[in-house]
Amino acid sequence: MRNPCPWARLVSMPLPGRERPVLLLGPLLRHVDPVSATVWVETDRPCEVEVLGRRARTFTVGGHSYALVVVEGLTPGSVTPYEVHLDGERVWPVAGSPFPPSRIRTPGRPGSFRVAFGSCRYATPSTVDASAGIPPDALDTYAARLAGQPEDEWPDALVLLGDQVYADELTPATRDWLSLRRQQPAPADAQVDDFEEYTRLYAESWSDPQVRWLLSTVPSSMIFDDHEMIDDWNTSAAWRREATGRDWWTRRICGGLVSYWVYQHLGNLSPQELAENATWQAVLEHPGDAEPVLQAMAEAADTDPRSIRWSFVRHWGEARMIMVDSRAGRVLDESARGMLDDDEFAWVEAAMRRAVDEGVEHLVLGTSLPWLLPHAIHEMERWNETLIRRHLGRPVGWVSEKLRQAADLEHWAAFGDSFERLGRALLAVARGEHGRAPATALVLSGDVHHAYAAELVQPDGLATRVHQLTVSPLHNQAPHPIRVGFRVGWSRHARRLAAGMARLARVRPSELDWTKRAGPYFGNQLGELVLHDRQARFRLFVSDRDGAGQERLRLVADLPLSDPVAAEVTG
Repeated sequence: MRNPCPWARLVSMPLPGRERPVLLLGPLLRHVDPVSATVWVETDRPCEVEVLGRRARTFTVGGHSYALVVVEGLTPGSVTPYEVHLDGERVWPVAGSPFPPSRIRTPGRPGSFRVAFGSCRYATPSTVDASAGIPPDALDTYAARLAGQPEDEWPDALVLLGDQVYADELTPATRDWLSLRRQQPAPADAQVDDFEEYTRLYAESWSDPQVRWLLSTVPSSMIFDDHEMIDDWNTSAAWRREATGRDWWTRRICGGLVSYWVYQHLGNLSPQELAENATWQAVLEHPGDAEPVLQAMAEAADTDPRSIRWSFVRHWGEARMIMVDSRAGRVLDESARGMLDDDEFAWVEAAMRRAVDEGVEHLVLGTSLPWLLPHAIHEMERWNETLIRRHLGRPVGWVSEKLRQAADLEHWAAFGDSFERLGRALLAVARGEHGRAPATALVLSGDVHHAYAAELVQPDGLATRVHQLTVSPLHNQAPHPIRVGFRVGWSRHARRLAAGMARLARVRPSELDWTKRAGPYFGNQLGELVLHDRQARFRLFVSDRDGAGQERLRLVADLPLSDPVAAEVTG
């Protein structure tokens, strides 16, 4: 039996009858470098938060209280257990907790660096209708497994690649809560509307005891995808014209971006970046509720994506991760369509060059949407984009746009110029044009509700092995048509058919080609990277139940990434 989740008790005002502050969410261990760490919490009222002798006052957004404690003076390669105190009283770890103590482990220790990653986590098992038939939550199961393992087998980093909450797919409990808040029945397709309703989603998603402990002890990096705002967010100019013309759009996008900034983005920033971040400093200096400050930030971000950078960098010793926003900053004009604008792309390319110049062994790019897709789907997306651009404003263009939205043809392949530009940047790294080539260049992604590994094989002669590693979902499921579509998408026959359609449409050919190394796998999944010197492996786990009905993670693939040895597939 799962421990009951406490989120149902959460409210935006202090809990009645309590004189002391209560820890509602967290602690979340976020940015960690060799000498510092940040710890995020949500409390039920304003208070002082203390971690390892460092103190921070809460700030207020929409009546909710939060704090980000910056812990400095740590030792590289060290392990430091920590507690959380609110107004001097210890509130974490919870008395009687069955989990090991939360700790901060800084980079710099000898041995492997292990990264866990995945995307698409729909609420928690205890809040989802059992009739949905969703398999065991991979993140919950992973956390429970880690708690019973030696600490040196725990991951050094957790990367969540989008859809941490689903604003447009609500659980029955949240629909009931909305009905009470809105004083009218919430329909089956109800969606959240503002910041207050978004806080409910995070409370629902992050309160599982297993996940709460995991997030308190493994540093996490996060980026959004569409469901944090709305399905198909920024698919195209036509989609955006329709969405922004609705009376609820401003409330939705501002609520989504403000909550993302508070719950996810803030912890992605290093202490130096926090000190230089104008929005964070304005929040700290605001004398009362800072929601207006963040509302203005969100409105600006929606109308001018250049006003904020959601992308960020993580330094992991011999590895460097560049997390790329592939949603909010898109250029949607069909004549100049891009996954990123020129300034953002230049920033990404410069970060890649710096990583190589500084001698990293493994370059990691995080992007919620896969760069390398099954070949047939890639060709379909290029074909579709070409038809829309060539026949814009005419019937063929209109039909092609409807197909794009209906079939979710919106990945890197659907932004052809950006696909090729990212390819050129990776080829420059792999050819050693910026210095000694790293052993691997790894693109981590989610979104597509199945897992696979693909490797770039053309052009050949590269000094770096370039891989696409896609893992999704952590807790959701792929409908049967999606499973069929992605299985077919990897087949030779489907590739030839889609390539023929692309040639008929005179789609510009690419010099890039890739091959599938593992997959596709379906079900709830979690991936691991194991990096050591110039060696790298990809391990994929899928959740299921054993003969006694107990939840478990089953290793289905163990793939070397930095040498030519064939994948070891365990079933």
